[in-house]
Amino acid sequence: MSQSVDPPFDLLLATAEAVARERPDVDLELAREVFLEAATLLDNGLALDGLDEHDARVVIAGLCADLVAPDPGAAVRARSQAALDTPEGLHDPKGVAASLS
Repeated sequence: MSQSVDPPFDLLLATAEAVARERPDVDLELAREVFLEAATLLDNGLALDGLDEHDARVVIAGLCADLVAPDPGAAVRARSQAALDTPEGLHDPKGVAASLS
């Protein structure tokens, strides 16, 4: 699969490739397809609209970690709450939390 996406969504494809390298039971093409779909949904769904480039990249980087966690839903919910509880480094903590909700 030679599809690419624009930053910050490219982090998702890099995560798919990293997971496939680290876990022999993960098929690279399938992982890329799943993460490409996630990137497309996020981009088309406008979930990051209103966030600056920095905060959008923070959200995507967090989702990269959360989507491969044992319980992705719980990981995303915890990250959303953490944006409000410990917003250090975020330009728009409420916007980040909302984008993850």
